[in-house]
Amino acid sequence: MQRAALTGICGPLRGGARPGPVVSWQPVCLFHAGLRVFAADKELLVKLRKKTGYSFVNCKKALEKFSGDSKQAEAWLHEQAQKEGWSKASKLQGRKTKEGLIGLLQEGNAAVMVEVNCETDFVARNVKFQQLVRQAASGTMFHHQGAKDHLTTYIKRFMKAAELSQLRTGPAGCLLSDQLALAIGKLGENMVIKRAAWMAVPATYYIGSYVHGALPADNPSLSNVALGKYGALVVCHASEQSQKSNLADLGRRLGQHVVGMAPLSVGSLEDEPGGDTETKMLAQPFLLDPSLTLGQYVQPQGVSVLDFVRFECGEDTEIPEAEETQQRLAQEENAS
Repeated sequence: MQRAALTGICGPLRGGARPGPVVSWQPVCLFHAGLRVFAADKELLVKLRKKTGYSFVNCKKALEKFSGDSKQAEAWLHEQAQKEGWSKASKLQGRKTKEGLIGLLQEGNAAVMVEVNCETDFVARNVKFQQLVRQAASGTMFHHQGAKDHLTTYIKRFMKAAELSQLRTGPAGCLLSDQLALAIGKLGENMVIKRAAWMAVPATYYIGSYVHGALPADNPSLSNVALGKYGALVVCHASEQSQKSNLADLGRRLGQHVVGMAPLSVGSLEDEPGGDTETKMLAQPFLLDPSLTLGQYVQPQGVSVLDFVRFECGEDTEIPEAEETQQRLAQEENAS
């Protein structure tokens, strides 16, 4: 072929045939150009796969459908996953969800605790499920953003699954119900955002917190939310004599006590000391020093325990209606 091409260029062909048009062959250039196109397509495919988490097959299909437009491909992938997730969620609805995680988020004078359930502990350890817990905690915190300012006493609110599903993850975020469907579609288990508790306190109060069985945050985006199987929030009032620097440690110890001893009410400092079956928090033996009651432990430190919330993952419990509890300091504060 190369010889014929050269003859056509230099002179007449045999038999007097007139030379045809000059043909220029550049196989090497075409080969390199093809490699460049293939490399660009592959890079686009890898980026889309990494960004969305969907399979290479689906990402390739999306890019082909929209001629390499990654934004349209990403939107289409989310839309298809949403449809698949809702379909799978409806099929899995009713299957027991006793596993899962407690998520605890603190921001300034406010704290949130959520429970998100799944079917197996294996899924509870998946980063996609943990991301859903983080979104539930962030969505609950965002929902109450305007309620934590100018407080004169503490606020406590509870939310159920139906209310939580209608929250958004942030100012321009998605509905939690949509995020739940996506997680179900990806992980293939029934899941439920079961409940949430939100608390906020004024300047002279503080919130102690503790999560038991905490999981390491492999994903940096999860580092602001503590994850575990048990969680507690404890509302306290600190006197002027109390050492402000130790309040965080004290709050953690009180949270440990609530998780370990599972009190049902705060009680008062006048309650008689009880044994291991005591349900009033201040009359219980202090978890970290059973020679003292919890009341005897906190009283010398100038701290009054006002309220608490305890979550245990998978427990059967009556979830309070969405409510707001505001107590007057004079009624709630224990004698120091």
